[in-house]
Amino acid sequence: MTAQPGFEPVFCTIVPPHVLDSLARAEDAALARAARRTLERDAYERTRRRLTTVLGAPALARPAGTPEDRPNRTIYDAGHQQDLPGRKVRSEGDEPGKDATVNRAHAGLGATFELFSKAYARNSINGEGLPLDATVHFGEDYNNAFWNGEQMVFGDGDGEIFLDFTLPVDVIGHELAHGLTQYTANLTYFGQPGALNESMSDVFGALIKQYTLGQTAQEADWLIGADLLAPRVTGVALRSMKAPGTAYDDDVLGKDPQPATMDDYVRTGRDNGGVHINSGIPNHAFYLVATALGGHAWEKAGQIWYDVLTGGELTAQALFADFAALTVSAARARYGEAEELQAVLKAWEQVKVRVQETPERAQAS
Repeated sequence: MTAQPGFEPVFCTIVPPHVLDSLARAEDAALARAARRTLERDAYERTRRRLTTVLGAPALARPAGTPEDRPNRTIYDAGHQQDLPGRKVRSEGDEPGKDATVNRAHAGLGATFELFSKAYARNSINGEGLPLDATVHFGEDYNNAFWNGEQMVFGDGDGEIFLDFTLPVDVIGHELAHGLTQYTANLTYFGQPGALNESMSDVFGALIKQYTLGQTAQEADWLIGADLLAPRVTGVALRSMKAPGTAYDDDVLGKDPQPATMDDYVRTGRDNGGVHINSGIPNHAFYLVATALGGHAWEKAGQIWYDVLTGGELTAQALFADFAALTVSAARARYGEAEELQAVLKAWEQVKVRVQETPERAQAS
């Protein structure tokens, strides 16, 4: 990350704390141990992130001579230790090796770079060619993946509840999208702004998956982490944008707590005010817009969301209603009074987020 003022990166994980809390209480001692180790490490990384924010992190620049339309990826292997970044095992331009995890991480970073470049003309997550670094095989049975403000980190999972965290490309995209938010709106990681932060990562993670698979909005499953859960788990993914609250219902993990509308908004002090829980509401709004418009979701719905995130008007403390109003303005600015605007208005109405009348809309009416 760059150490410029105003940017306050946070420690963001794909598996929510409430899921790991449930695992830590499991009767199976092996499952509980892996979850507790993961929670302890996450707490350490979270503290480290805060210290780095205060002290400043080294600036990362694009190496001279690297084409702007190509990523600059480096993959490291932690060797099941917890020292970052680990041993360098693949650089940009290297041929694939024998380690499938390394190859998947490399490909996932590339897919993320490509979507932002081709769909939105953005040069890496910071717009200035930021190198994309990732560490694989982190820790022992580490049940998470995270963006720490500077790089991606992937655990191998415990093999019982979670599998290798490089398996779902949307998990890779989700975590890198936290970097995109970090370098743009920098949404505060608490309450509704934090849920928006998480939702932006789910949105772009889903778009990266769909872009990689060449799927339309109708063809997509709209699941986050669909390949992550082990066979013994009763569930299909970590989250569902199509049907929040239905991703899993397991005797160990518990039931997916995400709401789809404001009627079921969860008020809690846990998980930074429920950032991984209430993100289901803006997630569902995006799904409704994308499927209403059809075609490739990154082209219209994704463009509207990207315009808001990068447009400079979304504040760090934005609430759902603030974000919704900006998507209405962005849809009108790009597409006029056409179906795109109507789809956005209807989606927020369906999830019970009230869109405040904007001056532009009032004037048009």
